[in-house]
Amino acid sequence: MPFRLDELRAGQEIVYRYMKPTLAHAWPLLAERLGTRVVVKHENHTPAGAFKVRGGLTYFDRLKQREPNCRGVVSATRGNHGQSVGIAANRNGIHATIVVPKGNSVEKNAAMRALGVELIEYGDDFQASREYAQKLSEERQLHMVPSFHMDLVLGVSSYWLEFFEAAPELQRVYVPIGMGSGICSAIAARDALGLKVDVIGVVSTHAPAYALSIEAGKVIEAPATTKLADGMACRKPDVEALEIIRRGVREVVLVTDDEVAEAMCIYFSDTHNVAEGAGAAPLAAALKQVRSGTSGERGTVIGLSLCGGNVDSDVFASVLSKQK
Repeated sequence: MPFRLDELRAGQEIVYRYMKPTLAHAWPLLAERLGTRVVVKHENHTPAGAFKVRGGLTYFDRLKQREPNCRGVVSATRGNHGQSVGIAANRNGIHATIVVPKGNSVEKNAAMRALGVELIEYGDDFQASREYAQKLSEERQLHMVPSFHMDLVLGVSSYWLEFFEAAPELQRVYVPIGMGSGICSAIAARDALGLKVDVIGVVSTHAPAYALSIEAGKVIEAPATTKLADGMACRKPDVEALEIIRRGVREVVLVTDDEVAEAMCIYFSDTHNVAEGAGAAPLAAALKQVRSGTSGERGTVIGLSLCGGNVDSDVFASVLSKQK
């Protein structure tokens, strides 16, 4: 078990200095589509539009205790982690440098710049950006904020405590896998609460590294070519995250960009919420399992992590127009 319940409660208190809990809501139209009760956790309604903000708050709280004289950090991101770092760095008086891949989300880049970070575009994918960020860390004597760390998991777990306690009837939850903080947090909160909820990991078919690694029992690199689910575009899994996921998930479902696009449209039509690709992936996975008859016993209460809504407006408009 990564954390005791009292440790997770302490992490919650750090998060709540900045934000309030988000809504968990059962949407009737989604229940009709899936043929069972569906509860959605709306992490698209955090101050940064995604769950990542929680982890940055606890990471920097711990960082200030470990390195009180830290004046600068660097990290790599596709967007949501970078906003989390930017917000937490601002609150702690620390300068942040963020590296993103070339061609990254225009609107996520703008959101990070608005937080005062120094934004650098480098590399063709996240892994290349991460390696360059590590190089900058050494050259500039900056603290490297990783994409996966247990101090991040501590903060992110706050939303899973909220979810499990707001919807104690949950039997199965679907969680997208990017670098691992979201799903490891679900496992940590479930285990700390002593629940028997099945955690289902969701991986992009076009970025299958975690699915391959879970099956092989070791880190397997694979190209990340997804055009829509950038929050799941992992080429090289984290070793520590992989071990937690392997022990804690019931199964992994792979979804295509087309399936994610359909789920984005369904979220908008059925709930009028905007979901980015990774945020819609859990719904895509649940729909896939219902249609294939592998979603578990009839009447199973499922939870969906709508973990973010930060999708560029032109991308979202294109997705909506193609589904008509």
